[in-house]
Amino acid sequence: MPLVPGRPTGMDRVLGLDIGGSKTHAILAATLGNQTADDGAQPASECTVGSANIASVGEEAAAAALADLAAQLGTRDGAGHGIQAICAGAAGADTPDSRARLAALLSRTFPGALIQVVHDTRIILAAGGLETGTVLISGTGSVAWALGPDGREARAGGWGYLLGDEGSGYAITRSAVCNALAEYDRGEDPGPLSAGILERTGVSGPPALLDLFYGNPERRYWASLAGTVFEHAARGDAASLTIAEVAAQQLASLASAVNHRLGTLPKGAAPGTAASGTSGSPVLLAGGMLVNQPSLAGRVSELLAARGLTDVRVLDRDPAWGAVKLACDLAASSAQPAPHHPQRPVPSPA
Repeated sequence: MPLVPGRPTGMDRVLGLDIGGSKTHAILAATLGNQTADDGAQPASECTVGSANIASVGEEAAAAALADLAAQLGTRDGAGHGIQAICAGAAGADTPDSRARLAALLSRTFPGALIQVVHDTRIILAAGGLETGTVLISGTGSVAWALGPDGREARAGGWGYLLGDEGSGYAITRSAVCNALAEYDRGEDPGPLSAGILERTGVSGPPALLDLFYGNPERRYWASLAGTVFEHAARGDAASLTIAEVAAQQLASLASAVNHRLGTLPKGAAPGTAASGTSGSPVLLAGGMLVNQPSLAGRVSELLAARGLTDVRVLDRDPAWGAVKLACDLAASSAQPAPHHPQRPVPSPA
C-alpha cells in the first residue's frame, strides 16, 4: 500500500509492529491529532514481512526482515524516514536483554526514532482498547498475561511446546495424535478423529503418523490441524470432545492463575466469586484458536465466568493496532516537558 499522498515529511508518523515467530505485521500511521481513526491515528501504510523475532530466526534474519519492512514502507532513507516513535510487540520478549537486542536493531533501521519493545500480550491489550486486564492467547502456543490497575503484572504459561503451551493449537493436535496411537495400541480401528487426522496428514496409519510427527517437528504445521478436533467435537465424537474440554480447562486455568496472583481473584475462592469490585476485570481472548474456534472461546468464557471473571471478550482487530496506540502514546509523552531526564533511553521496559 503506498503512502498517503500529501503526508508531511517531518517526524509526524508512528510505526506499530506485531512480531511473531513466523511473520511481522507493520502499520505506519500518523501521530496523534487525527481523530478519524479509533487510535487517533490515520493509516498511512501497512505490510507483512518475515519474522523479526531474534529468538526465533536469529539476529541476521531479523535484521533482514526489518530492512525488507523499511523498503516496503518506503522508509529506507535513513534519518529521513519521518517516524517519531516505534512500538514493537514481540512474542517471547520476556527479558530486558531480549527487548534491548530488538530495540538496537530497530534503532539501526530507523535512526532517531523513539523505540519501545514490549511483550506481544501488551499490544493485544491495547488493541482491545483496554488499559488493564488479562490477555489469554491460544495459537501455536499459549500464554496468559495480566496487568492490574496498580501497574503490577503477572504471567502464566508460554513456556514453549517442550515445557508447556497447554491448550494451544500444537498441544491440541498432539493430543489427537496420542489418541490415535492409543487406539492402535489397543488393537482398535482408527476412530473418527484419528481417521480425520490421518486424512489431513496423508499418511496410511498410526505408525506412519508417529514417523511424521517426529520427522516433521514444525509446530505451526501441527497447530494448523487442530481444527480437525473441533470439527469432530461438533459431531459428538467422544475423543474430540474430551480433548477440546481439557484444552478449555487448561486455558481457563492460565487466566485464573494470573488473576489469583494479582488479587483479582482470591486464592481458594468458590466458583462465581471474585475480589470485591473486581469481578468485571476484563479478559481478552486472542490467538488463532480462540479467535477462530467459537466453541473453544465460548467454553473458556463459561469456565472463567464460573470463576468470577465475567467480562470476557474476543479480540476483533489486528494486534498491530495496539502497537500503533502505544507508539502514539510514546510520541505524545516525549512531547511533555521532562526537565530531569531530557534524553530518553532507546529501549523501553515491557
